[in-house]
Amino acid sequence: MDETSQKIIDAAMTLVRDKGYVATTTKEIAKVAGVNECTLFRKFKNKKDIVLQGVNQAQWRANVTPDIFENVKWDLQADIEMFMRAYMDRMTPDFVNLSIGLRAPQLYEETSSIIMKVPQAFLSSFTEYLAKMYEMGNIPKADFETLALAIFSSTFGYTFLKASFGNELSAVEKEEYIKNSVQMFLKGLEW
Repeated sequence: MDETSQKIIDAAMTLVRDKGYVATTTKEIAKVAGVNECTLFRKFKNKKDIVLQGVNQAQWRANVTPDIFENVKWDLQADIEMFMRAYMDRMTPDFVNLSIGLRAPQLYEETSSIIMKVPQAFLSSFTEYLAKMYEMGNIPKADFETLALAIFSSTFGYTFLKASFGNELSAVEKEEYIKNSVQMFLKGLEW
């Protein structure tokens, strides 16, 4: 990829993150990239082409893959905290906002499989972890997929709300949220 094309992609992805796909125009993309609009159209077919090429670049995706969840200690509390923290550390407000921008109806068919890789990595890794903990005799039999979904939903919800509202909605900080959420989850498993 040449430098001009990368500038155009970076400009487009930044604008989609900040304004959304629909509100982003090729004129704005060209201006932010420091090129004229004709150059943009010589390099790309249209706005959608630019964004789809950007989505396929690692720098424009949160690095949430199954390998970030491999550092387990086989201690339920420590490991749930690690899963939540690993996700939250990578799903920054910028990535949350970009993910929202990429859900525009004009893009969703092409971007949904890429967007879903993030929750899939968490859910499959955590479900597998819980099943192994059961096999080791460390936790009782349960619906591990539902438990994984509960932890992921809690993690995603906190991350989304913090990205959207900062401390306006709640001043609870990440570490406090993780510790308290895990404690509630563990107490629920005891019942």
